[in-house]
Amino acid sequence: MAGPPAGRGELSLLDVLDRLLAGGVVIAGDLTLRIADVDLVRIDLHALLASVGGAVPAPWEPCESFNGPGRDGGAP
Repeated sequence: MAGPPAGRGELSLLDVLDRLLAGGVVIAGDLTLRIADVDLVRIDLHALLASVGGAVPAPWEPCESFNGPGRDGGAP
């Protein structure tokens, strides 16, 4: 991956996001709502963000275009 242009010592936000998503970013966190030392709600968050190229197949089957009523002028 190419670095910043010669003569510049800074990266744009887009360059930083591109580098992070190319390798993948894991976000993890916990959130607990409590009143009087009683846990009411607990949320655990674990997410993986990564870019996907054309060489990586989609994990789902491609859907066909929707031709519902009103799109082709005919009856359903």
